[in-house]
Amino acid sequence: LKRAFSATYQEWINAAEYIKREGNNNIILCERGIRGFSEETRNILDIQAIPYIKHNTNYKIIVDPSHASGNSYMVESMSKASLVAGTDGLLIEVHYNPKESKCDANQTINIETFDRIIRFVNENSSI
Repeated sequence: LKRAFSATYQEWINAAEYIKREGNNNIILCERGIRGFSEETRNILDIQAIPYIKHNTNYKIIVDPSHASGNSYMVESMSKASLVAGTDGLLIEVHYNPKESKCDANQTINIETFDRIIRFVNENSSI
């Protein structure tokens, strides 16, 4: 369940609870940024949503740093911050040649950057 860019934590949780009441228990929350005031990034990645959701619910939470920032150069650091904060997973746009990506080229990372993120995951799996 992707968080709407203007949804509060409680609104997001309530949406998940509605889905659960309707019989779907396979729910993973996805933080992809909230609305901000700056035009330099698409959204503001709400890192504190990760520990909040983990502390106050039983839902898994993943983070989409590609969508949140809209800028490929931010994806690696936002991925690492999300991992340190306790995310259960990442949703990252990767392409061998990001400039040739059919969509969202500005937020797509290359294989080398993705490899560094994977190495960070493997080296810090006890976080």
